[in-house]
Amino acid sequence: MKKHFWSLLMVSAVLAGCASGVKLDDVQVEDKSATSQGTGPGVAVQGIAASQGGAQTGVATVTVAPTNTVQGPVGVARLVFFDYDSFVIRPEARPVIASHAQFLLSNQQRKANLEGHTDDRGGREYNLALGQKRADAVRQALSLLGVPESQLEAVSFGKEKPMATGGSEVDQAQNRRVEIRY
Repeated sequence: MKKHFWSLLMVSAVLAGCASGVKLDDVQVEDKSATSQGTGPGVAVQGIAASQGGAQTGVATVTVAPTNTVQGPVGVARLVFFDYDSFVIRPEARPVIASHAQFLLSNQQRKANLEGHTDDRGGREYNLALGQKRADAVRQALSLLGVPESQLEAVSFGKEKPMATGGSEVDQAQNRRVEIRY
């Protein structure tokens, strides 16, 4: 039974990747590299009075607290790695995906972003499509384990956000991944 389940999971992941209708013109890449200067979650801004053109303005104390401190299953990897030019989920990634599925099923209010990445070989459009197929393969695997589609979003960054910047095969392998973010 277990063997049939994983076989079905792999076949479904491959078919889902093949059927990807990714429109490369519609892909939006969000720049999250901007840094904040002390206004992130949990930072309090004390009340100040400032003079603007002779008028006093008061700014009240603002405290921004994180809404939920649970960032996913504790002690479980958040990366799923792939072989070169492939979007087939490796067998060693199955327990990682199963743990995230279990977490999402027990936390129905949580959502997961599945961010597909590639190494720097190949063109931009090709890598965006391959990253999307990788993210969709993980999304499909989670769906087969019972996670509702409403809790999942698969996006591709292609080769735009490498984890390792070297040119060795080890560095390239680290960049062929899907990151699971909550």
